[in-house]
Amino acid sequence: MPAAALTWRSVFTMAWCLWLAPLALCQEVIDRIVARIENDVILASDIRLLSHYQLLVEGKAESDAEILDRLIDQWIVRNEANLARTPQPADADIDRAVDRLVEGFSSREDFEVRRKLAGLSPADIRRVTADQLFLNSYLDSRFRPSVQVDEQAIRDFYQNALLPRAQARGTTPPTFDAAHDFIQEALIQRGINEQADRWLKESHGRLRVTKMLEETRR
Repeated sequence: MPAAALTWRSVFTMAWCLWLAPLALCQEVIDRIVARIENDVILASDIRLLSHYQLLVEGKAESDAEILDRLIDQWIVRNEANLARTPQPADADIDRAVDRLVEGFSSREDFEVRRKLAGLSPADIRRVTADQLFLNSYLDSRFRPSVQVDEQAIRDFYQNALLPRAQARGTTPPTFDAAHDFIQEALIQRGINEQADRWLKESHGRLRVTKMLEETRR
């Protein structure tokens, strides 16, 4: 085929996507499926969003393969949360969570600079934050009742983890009574995470998952 014909076809395809084709067809051009899970899909844009969020919050991001595994876990939790009719987080709760995120930076200006460098919009931040709140709410309601933390475990954590950490930093540690509730909640959260990890590993074996990560490019 002559080069002129190729050029005409390329121009026509671009015009069709920009002006004539349905949005779903254009989306097919700019996004890619990286995994099929049951009757659903995970897109390359989902990986990019979580990768950029990790870059903002932690200063680095996991590999695409690791993020895909995390997104599959999130799909499992979200599916179960929807079946359990877990309520979506209120706007006020999302606002507070975003504020806590911003407080982790030296200033709001610093946060805004880093947000833009990470390629995230304010809407992206709210989307990821709301999703985290929703998923955590379900996991908490499902596993917290079965997590048991006794006083000895709290005292052991204080003696073997909190005190050495404070000494290594050269700071004055809080008293055991002052730290009690914080330690108790931290141990409960650890128990929830451990039970959730076991449940997710079992759930993976019951799912139809096809990964196509090698087909995507950032």
